Amino acid sequence: MLTGATSGLGRASARFLGALGMTVVAVGRDPRRLEEVAREIEIAGGTAYPEACDLADLDQTADLAERITRRLDHIDVLVHNAGALLGERTETPQGHETTVAVHLLSPHLLTVRLRPLLKAADQAKVITMTSGGMYTERFALDRLEMTDDYRGSVAYARAKRAQVVWTVALQAREPAEGLDFSLVHPGWAKTPGVADSLPTFSRALGPLLRTPAEGVDTLVWLCSLDPGIPAGGRLWLDRRPRPFYRLSSTRVSDERLAEQGTELLAWLDQAIEATK
Repeated sequence: MLTGATSGLGRASARFLGALGMTVVAVGRDPRRLEEVAREIEIAGGTAYPEACDLADLDQTADLAERITRRLDHIDVLVHNAGALLGERTETPQGHETTVAVHLLSPHLLTVRLRPLLKAADQAKVITMTSGGMYTERFALDRLEMTDDYRGSVAYARAKRAQVVWTVALQAREPAEGLDFSLVHPGWAKTPGVADSLPTFSRALGPLLRTPAEGVDTLVWLCSLDPGIPAGGRLWLDRRPRPFYRLSSTRVSDERLAEQGTELLAWLDQAIEATK
């Protein structure tokens, strides 16, 4: 199951997963583009189940989880790829800042609601697409949902840093031989999202940016490996584990990271409790 499947890294991933003969539940907002992706998956050799959902709306996310639960008997890999880098602050129907909803609240809701299907598989994988922007921000729960001082790139980086905290926390509380939670970094890839959200960056570094196919290589590789391989709780780039930190100003001890994870999971659990 792949969110954000209709453009950029998600669309490239969908095609490659289809070429491996996989059944892909492709999730996106635009039904027309979903149908295009579904055709690409099937032409490549896979089976496609297109599912329309706006992950900025937790009620829609809950409905999606319910539909998938009725349709499937297991999920081998759940990929949280959908993202949002917004120029202006917006709120979801539930009153959350949109960047946080798309990158954290909906992925958490899907992971919780789809857990029975994940547990029905053989050591299923939950993989989250991150970004190099997360290296610039430290985690602080009280700064996660930006308000009056909103800057899209900062909100995005904070949400991506929080995804690291979330992934490590979920892995830490998972029983032995349970689900494996991992993060994957695509490198700087040339996608419509980068061009639209960071036009100056995209123009300046255009010749150096990776293609979407290069950006999703590690994700597709992780999806294709046998259950339990590799072990969860790590960040991957170019098929190698990479550090969670690059700057001393964002680095915390393992003990503090665990505390942050406990705080974040409690907040996320509370936030999704009211969802139908």
